[in-house]
Amino acid sequence: MQSHEAVSRRPRSARQNAGPNGNSRHARQESDAVLAGDENARLLDDLQLLATKIDQLSAANRRKDEFLAILSHELRSPLASIQHGIGVLRSQSGAEVTVQRGMHELIERQVRQIAQLASGLLDVGRITSGHLLVERQRIDLLAVLAKAIETLEPEFRRRGQVLLPTGAASGIWLLADASRLEQVFVNVLANASKYSDEGGQVSLSVSAHDGHAIVRIKDSGIGIAEHALPHIFDLYVQADATSARSRSGLGIGLALVRKIVQLHGGTVTATSAGLAQGSEFIVRLPTES
Repeated sequence: MQSHEAVSRRPRSARQNAGPNGNSRHARQESDAVLAGDENARLLDDLQLLATKIDQLSAANRRKDEFLAILSHELRSPLASIQHGIGVLRSQSGAEVTVQRGMHELIERQVRQIAQLASGLLDVGRITSGHLLVERQRIDLLAVLAKAIETLEPEFRRRGQVLLPTGAASGIWLLADASRLEQVFVNVLANASKYSDEGGQVSLSVSAHDGHAIVRIKDSGIGIAEHALPHIFDLYVQADATSARSRSGLGIGLALVRKIVQLHGGTVTATSAGLAQGSEFIVRLPTES
C-alpha cells in the first residue's frame, strides 16, 4: 500500500517521463540538443571562414593601394628624366656630340622603362582574366637563356656585378613559347641584379634531369625574410617592402613568372636563408619528350 501511495504522490510529469512516452520525449530533447550543437559549430566555422576572407580582402586591397602608389612613382621617375633630357637638348642647341648622345641614351632608356611598365600592366590584366596564353614550338632553352643574359648584360656591367653562367654545353629542347620564357628569365635575372649590391655576384646554372630542365639563378643580395617566402609570387607583393623605393618594383614580375612557368607545365620556387643571405630561384620545365 505504501508503495502505491508513494507512486501516486510523484509529480505527474515525473510519472509521464518514466513511461514510454517520457523516454521518447527525452530522446527527442537530446537529439535537438545535438542538432543545435552541430548548428552552432557550423555557424562558428562560417564566421571564422568569413573573418579569414575579410582579412584576405583587406590584405589584397592594401597591396592594391601600395601597387598604385609605386606605379605612380615608377611612372613619374622616367618621365622626369625624359623632361630633363629634353630641357638639356633645348638649352644647348650647339651642344657637343657627347652631351647629345648621353641625353639621347637617357631618353631611350627611360622610354624603354615606361614601355616595360605598360607591358607589365597589360600582362596583369591577362593574368587576372585568365587570358595569358603561350604559343608552343620546339626551342632550345640555352638560346633563350643567352638572349635573356644579353638583355641584362648592360645593367650588370653598369652596376659592376658579375654574372656567372654554367651548365649544359649542348642544347636542351623544349616545346615552349620562347618569348614568354625569355620574359621569365629576364624578370628573375633583373631581380637578382636589383636586389644585389653593386659589385655583387649572380650565378646561373642549367641542367637536365628526369625529363625536366632545371635553371637555378642565385644571387648574393639582400635575401628574403622567412615570412615573405610563401607570398613572394603573389600579385602586387614586393620582394622587399622595407627596402628603399629605388629598388622596389610593382610586384607583378614574379607573379607573371609563376603564371608563365605554370602554363608550360613547370614550377618555380624561391629559397633564402634570410635577410642579407641572398636568394635562389629554381625554374623546372618539362623537356621535349
